[in-house]
Amino acid sequence: MIVLAIDTAGTGCYAALYHSDENRILGAAGADIGRGHAERLMDFVDAALDAAGMTLQDIDRIAVTVGPGSFTGIRVGVAAARGLALALGVPAVGVSTLVALAAGRGTGTPLLVAMDAKRDEVYWQAFAADGAALSPPSIASVEEARHLAAGHDGAIAGSAAALLRDGVEQGTDLVSIATVARLGARLDPAEHLPKPLYLRGPDAKPQAGFAIRRA
Repeated sequence: MIVLAIDTAGTGCYAALYHSDENRILGAAGADIGRGHAERLMDFVDAALDAAGMTLQDIDRIAVTVGPGSFTGIRVGVAAARGLALALGVPAVGVSTLVALAAGRGTGTPLLVAMDAKRDEVYWQAFAADGAALSPPSIASVEEARHLAAGHDGAIAGSAAALLRDGVEQGTDLVSIATVARLGARLDPAEHLPKPLYLRGPDAKPQAGFAIRRA
């Protein structure tokens, strides 16, 4: 199975072609661009296809990171994945950023993945030594998350690691596109739809009291 993996959930914008039977990346492209995912994503998809020597018609499945992360970036990636899946007639699956970060660290010890959500809040999820999720993806204040970390007997990963435990170096929220591809190949499309995982509402909200009366 050939999987097209897409990640725009954070500051990075990446695409890769993965051969699940051979367990290898055939081609990849992308960069940590900060902003401008909508303008750059399809260029990176084309570059990944060129590197793999493939076309869109060779794709059997699409995997995309669904968050938590950048509200705009998630929308860009999910919309692209859904559109391509519909046009190509192939399934699409959503991959949690927290799960991808945990999988990228490997197994062997319990892991708390903690992403800095700004506004003194943290996105977090706990995983067992074998990689199984011990809790659902959640958001908490830094103070609440520090209490969680104090009772966690294991490692901490992610950009909020230094906020939750003294003496721990700040981690990164950049996920491996290869990990996204491998997870996407294993997930059941019926159970992991490419639906944004928003743990907090958008910053911009419609103003109330300014509706125009219809004639």
